[in-house]
This record gives sequence, C-alpha cells and structure tokens, in this order.
Amino acid sequence: MNALVDGWVVCKRNLIKIKRVPDLLIFSTIQPIMFVLLFAYVFGGAINVPGGNYREFLMAGIFTQTVAFGSAITGMGLAEDMTKGIIDRFRSLPMSRAAVLVGRTTSDLINNVLVVVIMAVCGLIVGWRTHTDALRVAAGFGLLFLFGYAMSWISATIGLSVRSVEVAQSAGFIWIFPLTFLSNAFVPTDTLPTFLQYVADWNPISAVVASLRDLWGNAPEGAARGSGWPMEHPGTYALIAIGVILVVFVPLSIRAYRRAARR
Repeated sequence: MNALVDGWVVCKRNLIKIKRVPDLLIFSTIQPIMFVLLFAYVFGGAINVPGGNYREFLMAGIFTQTVAFGSAITGMGLAEDMTKGIIDRFRSLPMSRAAVLVGRTTSDLINNVLVVVIMAVCGLIVGWRTHTDALRVAAGFGLLFLFGYAMSWISATIGLSVRSVEVAQSAGFIWIFPLTFLSNAFVPTDTLPTFLQYVADWNPISAVVASLRDLWGNAPEGAARGSGWPMEHPGTYALIAIGVILVVFVPLSIRAYRRAARR
C-alpha cells in the first residue's frame, strides 16, 4: 500500500513536469499524427486490404505503435533522474523503494492516454470509425493501455541499466522500430516473405493490433488477417504476452533500480 501511495506522489511530480514543459506532450503527439497522415494519404492508396478500409485497418497499428514508442519516455525519464541526483534525494526520504518505478510508469501511462485521445480525434478526421458496441470499444482501449504499461517496464529496465539519457534514448528506440514494423501494424502479414510472415504473426504487437481490430470491427478478411494460433486467438495471446512482460521485467526493473541507486 505504501508503494502505491508514495508512487502516486512521484506520479504527480512527473505530471507537473509535463504541465510546466508542455513541449513533452506536444512533440510526443506530433509524431503519431504524422504517421497517420503519411500512411492514410501517401501510402494508403497503394496498400490493398481485402474486405476492409485501409484507414480503419491502419489506426489500430498506429495506436499500438504510439504506446510502444511512448514507453521509451519511461527509460529516458529514469535515466535523467539518475544523472541529476534526484534518485539520491528520494533514497533519503521515508518512502517506498518501489515508488519511483510505480510513479514513473503510472505518469507515462497517463501521458499515453492523453496522446491516444488526441490521436483518436485525428483518426476520426481521416475516416477511422468503430463498428462495435461501446463496451468492446472500451475493452480495446483498455488492452492498448495495458500493453503500453507493460512496455514501460521494459523501458524502465533499459533506462536504469545505462549511464546517460542519450544512451537510454538510443537503446529505448532501437529495438522498438523493428518490432513495430515487422508486424501487421501497417500492412497485412500475407504480403511479407514466408519466413517473415511467421515472425510477424507471432510478434506480440501483431496480437495486440489484431485484437484491437476485432474489438473495433476493423479486422480484414481472409489471408490478410494472418495465420497461426496467435492470429486465431489474438486477445488471448496478447494478454499472455503482457503477463509475461510484467512477470519478467517488473523484478528486473526493481533489481536494476537497486543496482543503479548504489552507483
């Protein structure tokens, strides 16, 4: 309980920083909006999605990519706190040792919510629509934010394992780019070479994207949907992947925090 209470205090501290430096929110929003406009109006006409509208097909991928990219902020924020000595100040206070990580990941989750709301408005403008009931739509966004929260713990481990913000930024993005593009986020996986199709279909990001499309009524038909167990049960696979990420990286983050705090 102390970890949650203290974590909320740290979370509010991080949110106040966004309020005082709104550029953080502005620039984290501009990039996904650019992706929406680029793929919707530049590449969209060249990409065929059987049984579906490409702009509706696209939005689930853009949403998932956005929260995945947004998780890198967690690692950079923790690396910055380490270099500025703020962690040392926290260690001198009577607060839970887990509060820093809980607060950081929670504030970045809230930041993701704000970015996704703005993106949803942009998606509606370019032609994205949902075709299911409100409960399924809400479930889709819930899964999206849960995935983003899990990804933040991976980023936290990276940010606490390096010694500078610059390295945290590079290390935080270098693995996310291939992970998001080698998936069904932007194109149907049946357009990929056979070997890459298997990789993309088993990519957890593909499962999250496919789940969102199912929940929002934006899923393509036939081979464009993908193949194999993950694409037949994307929701189950997505939840399993999220659970594995949290089970593995929450303890790793805590261990990395303890090790970094002793430097």
